[in-house]
Amino acid sequence: MAPEALAHVLRPLASLFNPADHPDLLVGLGRADDAAVYRLSADQALVATVDFFTPIVDDAYAYGAIAAANALSDIYAMGGRPLFALNIAGFPANLPAELIGDILRGGAEKVKEAGAAIAGGHTIQDKEPKYGLAVLGLIDPGRVMTKGGARPGDKLLLTKPLGTGVITTAFMRDLTSEAPMAAATASMMRLNRAASEAALAAGVQAATDITGFGLLGHAAEMLDAPGVGLRLFFDHLPWLPGAQAFGDEWVYPGGAHNNRAYFGPRVDFDPQISEAMQTLCFAPETSGGLLLAAPPQQVAQLLARLEQAWIIGDVVAGEPRLHVQAAA
Repeated sequence: MAPEALAHVLRPLASLFNPADHPDLLVGLGRADDAAVYRLSADQALVATVDFFTPIVDDAYAYGAIAAANALSDIYAMGGRPLFALNIAGFPANLPAELIGDILRGGAEKVKEAGAAIAGGHTIQDKEPKYGLAVLGLIDPGRVMTKGGARPGDKLLLTKPLGTGVITTAFMRDLTSEAPMAAATASMMRLNRAASEAALAAGVQAATDITGFGLLGHAAEMLDAPGVGLRLFFDHLPWLPGAQAFGDEWVYPGGAHNNRAYFGPRVDFDPQISEAMQTLCFAPETSGGLLLAAPPQQVAQLLARLEQAWIIGDVVAGEPRLHVQAAA
């Protein structure tokens, strides 16, 4: 759903639940976050999420693996450890059983890579394939990473390159070769497990994963922290091969324009950044990296532990706005 429509339908749901009636629900329908957290004891809580979508690649196995990695990412963004997952799927009646098997195998092997297990699920018949997971994990209630945990002086780190949305859109329109799509697929299939573990070890308190609302949509949700703004440097943003070229050609999924319409009023752009590149920053991502707000004294430790990570900006004191500069 478009972010504006989603906010509209969720608003009455939030009003039905008084947080005082559920003191152990640490993260729920209040401030926007990546997963729900329910405290079981002083040192243990459950973390839960659900995510599914239609195919964005042609290969059935890769589709299943990407959908699973994307769902698991919500657990990792909170600092949790997945325990098990349930398949959620809808398949056309005439879809060959071999393809369904490949989708489910891709998801199951990605869950196994995460150290968790597939424990069941539910399927229905649907005109278009849909697949994803409901994931349950454990988390230390005293070490939950939330979108609202950023503090002035923190450095913003991103753990995967951007551009999956425009590249998969270009692929569906037969506008790209196999090479950019292969790089995007490999990125989407990669778990955020190592990034999450490194962030926890470094004492990071604020994180989110970059998915359907795009880089700037999810970054804007981190503005809920009191008295903070975010500053990003466009020239520091990492892009997958071909992403910026497709952006210049206005090859965007429709969600990019929905994201800009909803989150754009909270964003200030350097006039040197073109309209096309501004829109690219709002383009939806699938199974993107973690955006971490890390204490500056922990950045070197984080960079040393992560296979890939980029410093893309910082957290500043002031009004809750997102400033995108052309260069640092």
